[in-house]
Amino acid sequence: MRLRRLVCVLTLLLGISIAGSGRPVHADDLKLRIISFNDFHGNLRFPGKSRVSAASPLVDVGGADYFAGYVQQMKRESPYNVVVAAGDLIGASPLVSGLFHDEDTIEIMNRVGLEFTSVGNHEFDHGRRELLRMQSGGCSADKKTTCLGAVTGTRVPFEGAKFKYLAANVIDTATGKPVFPAYAVKSYRGVKVAFIGVVLKETPTMVSGKGVAGLRFSEESETINTIARQLRKKGIKIIVVLIHQGGRQTTSGAPDINACEGGLAGTAIEPIVGKLDDSVSLVISGHTHQAYICQLPNSAGRKIYVTSAALYGRLLTQIDLTIDRKTKSVTGVTARNVLVERTTSAGVTPDPAIQKIVDQYAVLAAPIADRVVGTITGPFTKTLTAAGENALGDLIADAQLAATSGPDSGGAVAALMNEGGIRTEIPLDSGAKGVPEGQVTYGELFTVQPFANTLVTMSLTGAQIKTLLETQFTGCLLGLAPGELPNPTPDRVLHPSEGFTYTWNPKGPNCEKVDAASIKINGVRVEPAASYRITVNNFLADGGEQLYTLKQGTDRVSGPVDLDALVSYFAKHPSLAPAEPHRIRVAP
Repeated sequence: MRLRRLVCVLTLLLGISIAGSGRPVHADDLKLRIISFNDFHGNLRFPGKSRVSAASPLVDVGGADYFAGYVQQMKRESPYNVVVAAGDLIGASPLVSGLFHDEDTIEIMNRVGLEFTSVGNHEFDHGRRELLRMQSGGCSADKKTTCLGAVTGTRVPFEGAKFKYLAANVIDTATGKPVFPAYAVKSYRGVKVAFIGVVLKETPTMVSGKGVAGLRFSEESETINTIARQLRKKGIKIIVVLIHQGGRQTTSGAPDINACEGGLAGTAIEPIVGKLDDSVSLVISGHTHQAYICQLPNSAGRKIYVTSAALYGRLLTQIDLTIDRKTKSVTGVTARNVLVERTTSAGVTPDPAIQKIVDQYAVLAAPIADRVVGTITGPFTKTLTAAGENALGDLIADAQLAATSGPDSGGAVAALMNEGGIRTEIPLDSGAKGVPEGQVTYGELFTVQPFANTLVTMSLTGAQIKTLLETQFTGCLLGLAPGELPNPTPDRVLHPSEGFTYTWNPKGPNCEKVDAASIKINGVRVEPAASYRITVNNFLADGGEQLYTLKQGTDRVSGPVDLDALVSYFAKHPSLAPAEPHRIRVAP
């Protein structure tokens, strides 16, 4: 008791407290708050529900108005602060953002106070030139849906990002230099803090070839360490990495947003952090749409914080650094994920100016977004079966087959759809004002498939189809050419159209998981030497998702845009009912 009293007296007399690291925190120490997020994907309006953990209730979260309110509240609580992101602010966006080339999302982020962000793979969806326009401003070639500041209350023409895109490992092959700055430095009371931005090196396998033409994506940890050494020579000791790559907790169900179940073992981010120079202070990650607060060992074995704030602006990560101003180094770190709850009971006020801008864009989009295109009798979800199939993926594959099966439109006998191209589910209630339950709007289908991919029908042999199915699973390197990357974890199972069936064994050896005799089209076994007309989107046709076998397809015929095929399918099939997925089976 006497010792505790003595500590309290010393604390009052010397103006110090005890940090989590065990080092005394002095009154003159700098307290810096980093407010971070990732994978916003243009979700300006209320995007859904979330929870802190499996034991917590689901609550309404997100929306640009409350998102801005939470950022403002966090900034008021800490006078030294910075707002940063880890990529995919734009791309794969709902219609309210995608229709306007994501200009409104950039305008909102300017007003939220974002300062630095890494690029994400979706920043390249429309190519380098369009991404550079996002940074510098100016109008799109599509005059009807660009530079609408006169209507929405933002600037005319499109103002561009007031924050900085960072891309240390995205290299212009013609110049050998990064297309954006590799890092940025900000000073707080004489202490310099550096922010390095990188994106996952597999980006070329996740974006169409046109989107990354003339670009090289270098290995993440090597790039970070090279920049870190340069920064150390400049006397900068505090380095924050913004990386569009991540992991996931191993717990089943809804993981705690502030936990680190399994330590992200076996995920892409873990080995990257394990190679990082000891000068890196913390890592803010993204890409996997997961929430976690982890401490992972770096190359020196020292554990550093690695965070992620899920997706769509549903969470914000609040990271508080204690910095010794004399040594200019970090002496303490705390981090937590905070739900962006849509309630004023948390003491957070939504930003009315930002809400007004979003509402103006929503009004402009409404005639297109709220148009009813079909009906459903139940929700089409993305819940995967043990075999890796879901009802919505099957529906999309059916629509693509219907659009390309005619003799004049490709002659397809089957279609395959990638899970990564399905951005959200189709609920029974669209949420659109005046639209009855069960009716599906164009805006909903746009949100499901926002990429405007073109369908491609090609000829594949039965042997190539077998190879394609095997390379869905991690560890199979069949047909891998020099420079091509193997399929990363987790497995990426394609959704087949009706009539395409097969069985696979999760316990089977690499490249021998699929039962060849089980691969059938319309009940007839697929023969290795026979040729079959298969439809995929152009992203997959170019070897996307590391499914390089599709690049070998011959006699290619281009079809309609994937979204148009889906809209047409709804028009021709009233009252669509979700069925239990049954096309892919797991061996007993």
